[in-house]
Amino acid sequence: MIALYPGSFDPITLGHLDIITRGSKLFKKVIVTVLSNPKKKPLFSVTTRVKQIQKCTAHISNVEIDSYTGLTVKYAKLRQAGVLLRGLRVLSDFEQELQMAHTNKTLCREVETVFLATAKEYSFLSSSMVKEIAQFGGSIE
Repeated sequence: MIALYPGSFDPITLGHLDIITRGSKLFKKVIVTVLSNPKKKPLFSVTTRVKQIQKCTAHISNVEIDSYTGLTVKYAKLRQAGVLLRGLRVLSDFEQELQMAHTNKTLCREVETVFLATAKEYSFLSSSMVKEIAQFGGSIE
């Protein structure tokens, strides 16, 4: 089965890489899809984010990187992905992701959402936090 892992990945974090790596062991293929989110002002362009993720995942043979603008479930159907892969860090992630899973299921009954709990050492990471630290000159390595 093919899994689609959508997100803004602005920038990609070790938490994202944890989900990608673990997802690659569960599914035949994982398509990491950089989506444009009109609610967010990106630090990096979509092209830059795609390149960042390609560099970080080059060693994982069944991971593909792409970008898309539009409904995630529409893209999932286009790519024949039967699963949307999502990572959960904290309870508030679950509330938001569950609402989105129900919405996606309403839009496309053929696509399931699978949640993976982020490894505890990455549960505090978010792209927003990484951006803020970098903007104030802190180390993000």
